[in-house]
Amino acid sequence: MGGIAAIAQQAGHRVTGCDANVYPPMSEQLGALGIRLIEGYGADQLALAPDLWVVGNVVTRGNPLMEAILDRGDRYQSGPQWLYEHVLIGKWVLAVAGTHGKTTTSSMLAWILECAGHRPGFLIGGVAPDLEVSARAGLGGTFVIEADEYDTAFFDKRSKFVHYRPKTAILNNLEFDHADIFADLASIERQFHHFVRIIPSAGRIITNSRDEALNRVLAQGCWTPVEAFGDPRGWEAGEPDEEGAFEIAFAGRPVGRLCWELAGAYNRTNGLAAIAAARHAGVEPAQAIEALARFQGVRRRLELRGTARGVRVYDDFAHHPTAIRETIAALRQRMEGSRAHDGTGRILAVFEPRSNTLKQGVLKDALPGSFAAADKVYIYSAGLAWDAWPVFSSLGGRAACEPDLGDLVRAIAAEAREGDQILVMSNGDFGGIHQKLIAALQPC
Repeated sequence: MGGIAAIAQQAGHRVTGCDANVYPPMSEQLGALGIRLIEGYGADQLALAPDLWVVGNVVTRGNPLMEAILDRGDRYQSGPQWLYEHVLIGKWVLAVAGTHGKTTTSSMLAWILECAGHRPGFLIGGVAPDLEVSARAGLGGTFVIEADEYDTAFFDKRSKFVHYRPKTAILNNLEFDHADIFADLASIERQFHHFVRIIPSAGRIITNSRDEALNRVLAQGCWTPVEAFGDPRGWEAGEPDEEGAFEIAFAGRPVGRLCWELAGAYNRTNGLAAIAAARHAGVEPAQAIEALARFQGVRRRLELRGTARGVRVYDDFAHHPTAIRETIAALRQRMEGSRAHDGTGRILAVFEPRSNTLKQGVLKDALPGSFAAADKVYIYSAGLAWDAWPVFSSLGGRAACEPDLGDLVRAIAAEAREGDQILVMSNGDFGGIHQKLIAALQPC
């Protein structure tokens, strides 16, 4: 919604916005654009008298401002519908869908198109330093969008991505998530097939051939040419060497070698998908590889927030067991590939189960295994509908569950030693824990 606000302002509209909580990086980005942010949903905001209320999917019946909008009969519309009608029509839309990697892959794809001179528009759920902002209208004919399967609005229960009508679609992976709106994996697969149904026969689907759920989706019916990654007949990435460089091939033929700063198998597959999608839009693989070699990543994806007393503090958005496991593996790979690494540094994983799915306890039994590669595990257990310690007790002395944020920070700071990497994972602001940890680690 913050990205849509930025695009609307670029289109010449005067824009204001409100949310229950306002925090970085989006609050900083919107503030820099001069978009006024209001904390809370007071009905007194009717005095703004806008031409149109654009309603996000966190707004429900009972929301005081929404009730006032309905009572007064004001015009309102969902964000995805507004975007399609005012921005996407007539564009070559490249949509990135999947449980994991949407933000990173979308950022990679937008950066490739930018480097190739396409001047794309984009709407992404994060900020890549290379792109500087998470959304812009663009000056060219292409538009990259992070295509989310979450529902559109309280008055439109279809998945958001059915509004975008892409010509190129990436299907990265598919697992059960969003237990607050989906009963099971089959219901999400059904929404993905609704998405597949609207991709034209002149378009292209870039899919992860190793993902069984996606294979089931396409088996329900597909009317669009398909290119696979992770498949010898399609796009493949070799294993990285000591410098982190790896070979890329298409249909068994080498197309280039990529050396970049990113780590982990997930980033390699994200890169493959972005290269394949960009090729459909007219960018040669060699040019895409050159662009990705300069790609700096995305904020809140293994983002280094600071170093104190020889301890590095990272921030990451991981909130699903699979994403947690892969993020820890990527950090481990980065540590082992560092020339400065002497083998003594540890990973201290700090996790806030903040998503609706995890707060309800869905997928909780998969969490301990996702932390297998961490040396110490700290769980912030406040506000959960389930008791965290019985779940994590299988990790023994490696794990600690703490409902008080201050006590959690003190425990981590007391444990950390020079060379350790503190990996903080949450899809919220986690009470500003990153700066609290850096402050607590400072020498007295």
